[in-house]
Amino acid sequence: MPPKELVVLLDDAFSPIGTADKATLHNHNTPLHLAFSCYVFNSQQQLLLTRRALHKIAWPGVWSNSFCGHPLPEEVFTAAVARRAGDELGLALQHIQPIFDEFSYYARDSNGIVEHEFCPIFAAQAAGEVNAVAAEVDQYQWVDFARLLQAVEHQAFLFSPWMVQQLLHPNIARGLKDYQAQI
Repeated sequence: MPPKELVVLLDDAFSPIGTADKATLHNHNTPLHLAFSCYVFNSQQQLLLTRRALHKIAWPGVWSNSFCGHPLPEEVFTAAVARRAGDELGLALQHIQPIFDEFSYYARDSNGIVEHEFCPIFAAQAAGEVNAVAAEVDQYQWVDFARLLQAVEHQAFLFSPWMVQQLLHPNIARGLKDYQAQI
């Protein structure tokens, strides 16, 4: 039996108030908790877009940002981002950089499952090949970031609600464009 993965619970002021087992957290009444989203670029300045595994509890089969995760209690965000990239994508990262640290959202999927997260945004550069874990990722592809922004603006229903909200946020979109330009 794998060890419990603890997620940090937050109050309405985004202060830690305890932990919960990730396996029991996401349901119809998910409490506010700490998470992160990461956008991974390759050396050709393309963004890694992933389709969530079909058996995932929340938003199965939906296209989303490169990956998301939850820092463990006391874990530094950049370490959590690097850990989760390996766990989900079999991918090493370099140049992990915070993009926006004040993003939070609440969303309910068609099955009634809730995501309720305080979710800082990160960007990183791939330092190898993707070896996606089937339990996490159904498909992936490298896409032109500018075209993705247009697709999100005109066809938001195709993507995860958190990615749509993130990419429509001007500070996040600008931060990701600036990061991309540095590659």
